[in-house]
Amino acid sequence: MTPPPTAAPALPAPAAAVDTRPAGDPGAVRRTHPATGGALVLVGMLLVAVNLRAVVTSLGALLDEVRDGLGLSGATAGLVTTLPTIAFAGLGALTPWLVRRVAPARVLVVAMFALAVGQVLRVVTDSIWIFVLTSALALSGIAVANILLPMLVKQHFPHRTGLVTGAYTMALTVGTTVAAATAVPIAHAFGSWRAGLGIWAAMAAVAVLPWVPLALRTRTGARRTTPTAVAAPARIRPARTRLGWAMAVYFGAQSLSGYAIMGWLAQLFRDAGYQPESAGLLLAGVTALGVPIALLMPTLAGRLGSLRPLVLGLTTASALAYLGLALAPHGAALLWVALLAIGQGAFPMILTAIGLRARTAEGTVALSAFAQSTGYVIAALGPLLVGILYEATGGWTAPIGFLLGALAVQTTAGMAIARPRYVEDE
Repeated sequence: MTPPPTAAPALPAPAAAVDTRPAGDPGAVRRTHPATGGALVLVGMLLVAVNLRAVVTSLGALLDEVRDGLGLSGATAGLVTTLPTIAFAGLGALTPWLVRRVAPARVLVVAMFALAVGQVLRVVTDSIWIFVLTSALALSGIAVANILLPMLVKQHFPHRTGLVTGAYTMALTVGTTVAAATAVPIAHAFGSWRAGLGIWAAMAAVAVLPWVPLALRTRTGARRTTPTAVAAPARIRPARTRLGWAMAVYFGAQSLSGYAIMGWLAQLFRDAGYQPESAGLLLAGVTALGVPIALLMPTLAGRLGSLRPLVLGLTTASALAYLGLALAPHGAALLWVALLAIGQGAFPMILTAIGLRARTAEGTVALSAFAQSTGYVIAALGPLLVGILYEATGGWTAPIGFLLGALAVQTTAGMAIARPRYVEDE
């Protein structure tokens, strides 16, 4: 693939560097064989990505069974379903601090271990609050990994940003879809919701494996490296830049619509006259159609000089889908699902843009942490406000109007990040 014009040529060659010390350390990389080190990093990234939403969607599919099994109140169930955005916002913001002190490979080992252990512990307890706390432990691992993946793409594959981002967002989408689709059958096969949730701990444990040799290599390299007196790099603060805030608003607005769609689209189709099974399949269709879009969108974003055509195209698809759902939800449901899937391509696009709008790996992790942590605070409002509007009005006109308003905000922020520029320059 032709290197995108925004790629930073001074970064390490693709697939040839493995961290040996914290990212802020100027001597933080040492060379390894490209065919082994690079392949291991890529496999590790894909396995991590598969796990990034499975813990959330598997619980969503089994929420009724979990509520009955543990005796969760409505308020506690609401807390559990809100935990992902809380964890992603709060713990994600700490990731740059971690990476300045510990090499990314070692951070990911701990993150995936926390994800695996949290999932195991939450299915062996009968305590409501231990279930909540261990769910938070699992989500903390995801929160850290969310931030690290764009940085790892920038660090190890700087000239293949679109392709690698597309590969890991596709893996994320596949993991999301498979977990949602199989959690209930697995629970029924084993006779317990605990199996339907706990099975994903094994996948998280598998995701640890590629990072263990990289983390050990990190430790060995750090021992062998002689410290050099150099000036500490200037800390990058996206919160003080217009680009950082535009990225955060875009990420938050698109995530808000995504969580609202996942939470309420099936109910909309039920209200339009579809049977529950058919409504669930239509919702699954948004995710399934998103798999090829997740692979294609980052490649397009990496090749285009300006993101303006993608921003406007995604906005058009989402706006048409919302209007269609408001006016004719039953008559052309498949068309609206397809348009929603295209519109949700904003997620892989903004992940790619995080790498394209930073010159360095340090800039990427800072921008990723700020955009995602701030964005998830915004995103948490989506399902809540849609639910309030739906309950207050008894229909879908007001909720869809709210989503169209959020789309307008998203588009405005998207135009601000469309032209090539770098967070380090602001």
